[in-house]
Amino acid sequence: MGELLVKEKDIVVPGDELATGMDFLPDSGAYRDNDKIIATRLGVVGVNGRAIRIIPLSGKYIPKKGDTIIGKVIDVTFTGWRIDTNSAYSAMLSSKDATTRFINRGADLTQYFNFGDYIVAKIITVTSQKLIDLTMKAPGLRKLGEGRVITVNPNKVPRIIGKNGSMVSLIKEATGCTIIVGQNGIVWLSGAPEKELLAVNTIRMIEKNAHVSGLTEKVSEFLSKVN
Repeated sequence: MGELLVKEKDIVVPGDELATGMDFLPDSGAYRDNDKIIATRLGVVGVNGRAIRIIPLSGKYIPKKGDTIIGKVIDVTFTGWRIDTNSAYSAMLSSKDATTRFINRGADLTQYFNFGDYIVAKIITVTSQKLIDLTMKAPGLRKLGEGRVITVNPNKVPRIIGKNGSMVSLIKEATGCTIIVGQNGIVWLSGAPEKELLAVNTIRMIEKNAHVSGLTEKVSEFLSKVN
């Protein structure tokens, strides 16, 4: 019979025993040593059914196929745009994946996206050499307009979004801001200046307290006090 030795949201360090027996399975940040599951990194425990994973408390964004990110245009080429992904690797958005409209060969691509523009895009390819391709041919993927851009710890993004988007929806309702959270740790907000600031302060609070239980209640209380 297996035994879980930690609780959801416990903070562990490498070498900590998480569970014994064969009833539990190691996920990311953990490994099996005979009948024990051991943590391999500093982080917060996450338990999903039988799977135990460790969510890192810090670290750079690692691009993954299927992620929806917010990127910044850093170069315009003959065939597309190079995008900063908030990681060690930039990505390419080709003209054929940028829009459903036909773009003539040799067209001025800055008419579509220019240097410094922010876009919401999806990662469609990550090669073993870390060559990354993006697409904007899906609902919700678009060029972003005027707004405030902040960077958060990518590992805290799931807490900022919340289960089924509950946390970010709470912030949107309280502030009236439009908020988009990229899985690469880039957040775009648009609203009245004072409401944008409130949304940013709330996101920073979540980022700082991501490991704390009852966080939704704490955020609700924070928003009710300042609103």
